[in-house]
Amino acid sequence: MAREKTLEDLFHDTLKDIYYAERKILKALPKMARAASSPELKAAFEKHKDETEGHVDRLQQVFELMGKRPQGKTCDAIEGIISEGEEIIETFKGTAAIDAGLISSAQAVEHYEITRYGTLKRWAEVLGMADAAKLLDQTLGEETMTDEALTGLADASANEMAKAA
Repeated sequence: MAREKTLEDLFHDTLKDIYYAERKILKALPKMARAASSPELKAAFEKHKDETEGHVDRLQQVFELMGKRPQGKTCDAIEGIISEGEEIIETFKGTAAIDAGLISSAQAVEHYEITRYGTLKRWAEVLGMADAAKLLDQTLGEETMTDEALTGLADASANEMAKAA
């Protein structure tokens, strides 16, 4: 008979999911930076790429705390979100709406990450993994700040530029 799955199994499975997602995001961010028209948005994507490298490092530390090797598992959600972002780049490249579209794609990524990190942090707390919870909370805070910064860029110029055209 199959072994009963536990919250720790679910935590590990979800950790593999977000690890895969973060590594895919690392590959997508330079493409998004190249597609952005505003220097501020390009800089935001470049800054977030650096932060994302730190997120991957923290996830590797969480795997180590569990005594597991860092390993990803295909995340269909991030594949879909990134694919939609690539479609926005193809469809709106060179138009006044490109930055607003890129911001919407980036925020879809951020919101996915926020849900994953929030859940993982809570599960780590429930499982008595205080060090893991602290690492996950640090990343959750950065993802939330990135989402807020993207909203600021959208409100400051991208949405109005897309509307005015």
